[in-house]
Amino acid sequence: MATARLDIRLDEEVKAKAEKATALMGLKSLTEYVVKLMDEDATKVIAQYESMTLENDVFDQFIQACDQAKAPNQALLDAVKFTKQNGF
Repeated sequence: MATARLDIRLDEEVKAKAEKATALMGLKSLTEYVVKLMDEDATKVIAQYESMTLENDVFDQFIQACDQAKAPNQALLDAVKFTKQNGF
């Protein structure tokens, strides 16, 4: 059961269109429509900012660079240790 509230003010025309869309989609309430839209859009925005898409050739170059990478030097090992100790 939802417990958080969101109070918004909007233009009457926007509200009327949203209510019509709610009815056309067969949803129970304007709240259900708004929550559905927010959830879908938030999921897309988060995915956009938390993921990366690469062309195949760029990905292949990345994998090749990883395969050819040398063992980490002491400065990198120290940086890893520092981040783990400080909760990064």
